[in-house]
Amino acid sequence: MGINYIYPQYEIVRNPNRCIKCRVCERQCSNDVHSYDAELDVMKADETGCVDCQRCVSMCLTRALKIVKTDNQFKENYNWKQSTIEEVYRQADSGGVLLSSMGNPNEYPVYWDKMLINASQVTNPSIDPLREPMETKVFLGKKPGHLEMDKKGNIISEIPPQIELELPIMFSAMSYGSISENAHKSLARAAAELGTCYNTGEGGLNRGLYPYGRNTIVQVASGRFGVHEDYLMAGAAIEIKMGQGAKPGIGGHLPGKKIGEKVSKTRMIPEGADAISPAPHHDIYSIEDLRQLIFSLKEATGYTKPVIVKIAAVHNVAAIASGIARSGADIIAIDGFRGGTGAAPTRIRDNVGIPIELALAAVDQRLRDEQIRNDISIVVGGSIRSSADVVKAIALGADACYIGTAALLALGCHLCRHCQSGRCNWGIATQREDLVKRLNPEIGAERLTNLMRAWNHEIQEMMGGMGINSIESLKGNRLMLRGIGLSDKELEILGIKHAGE
Repeated sequence: MGINYIYPQYEIVRNPNRCIKCRVCERQCSNDVHSYDAELDVMKADETGCVDCQRCVSMCLTRALKIVKTDNQFKENYNWKQSTIEEVYRQADSGGVLLSSMGNPNEYPVYWDKMLINASQVTNPSIDPLREPMETKVFLGKKPGHLEMDKKGNIISEIPPQIELELPIMFSAMSYGSISENAHKSLARAAAELGTCYNTGEGGLNRGLYPYGRNTIVQVASGRFGVHEDYLMAGAAIEIKMGQGAKPGIGGHLPGKKIGEKVSKTRMIPEGADAISPAPHHDIYSIEDLRQLIFSLKEATGYTKPVIVKIAAVHNVAAIASGIARSGADIIAIDGFRGGTGAAPTRIRDNVGIPIELALAAVDQRLRDEQIRNDISIVVGGSIRSSADVVKAIALGADACYIGTAALLALGCHLCRHCQSGRCNWGIATQREDLVKRLNPEIGAERLTNLMRAWNHEIQEMMGGMGINSIESLKGNRLMLRGIGLSDKELEILGIKHAGE
């Protein structure tokens, strides 16, 4: 203990009148919090390992457990909060970089919650989605800006490759290694059932998931893990990862302890070796270099796959997006600073990047101003939490949205934010076989499908209330949004009016 002792963040409260000492909590906890004292015939708890994943609470047969945040606190200081002091202690003790997972948890503005959706009343009647057609299908890729005719006067109908989605939502990039094989199976099966896509992330594609290729986006990141010809040909589209919302400007790191035989084979790296993704692609230092990779990938796949370029939302994102639109990319994916991650330096996750709402509005407007909006589709992610967020994103100019954390929540994630430990009690962010099997991919796929169908129904309801019957009519229709509690500058960037105007 001594100078750097940090009191456990959570406390286990066990009701002795309900506890039957069945030891389920002991067997279910991968952090060795619970134990049975045979001599005293009691269950004990060592809260130093508790991450509040709620596994023991969920599995307790008699509801004898609950986890509460400790009330043991340092002396109150607005400038030096408890978490800040504890982080100083940890770094003073270890000399290491602080690591965190999932998205930024700090109290920055959530602009989705400061925008309201408009509704129609009399002059523009609403639409009943239960009785009238409502189109939520979207096509991602370059769109022709005008009609072209051949010498015989026939319309030239050939267009660049597109991704066809039955709903404007895809499952975002989560690599095999950072999440389990069963989690990837759940995402793949749900994507196929829904008629949408999931993203492999930078960890390559397990051979067992190749049959889901038409619903798969394969990613090419700086580490080039698992990238080969069959991999590129397997997917419906290829995504070049330049940046990530949770860690803009830096690469990735998957610890060797997560790289077992299957992950090693898929990523094409030695078993037990750390997988380091460099901060930059070592062959990309300009838009011209990016263009070369884009067309190399198109050439390798016979110009049959749309190419996505994924970037983090940063202050000059509109200018970057303009360059990407001119580089030959078909789709740009923008990841906001609340985007999730398996592991990121805490300081970068919590302090670098900008909100996706502001980035999206700036990019859409820049591309429209330069009259190149049809040259590229926009997909956004970074804490899309509900169907209302999807509707607002599309009204701000997005073609579709990526969801990651919401999908993991549907699989059972409890946001304990300890993915980097590899001991996920819900079988999601782990490679331990005893933990992985806790996630049934059939049940996981069913839950994901239920969530997306519910969201899609809500999207149709909201569109009907606006008097809009297609996603295409909603896209970039900022008149359907009103701000509340926002400054004039924020309203200007978002391109919306204040409520009441």
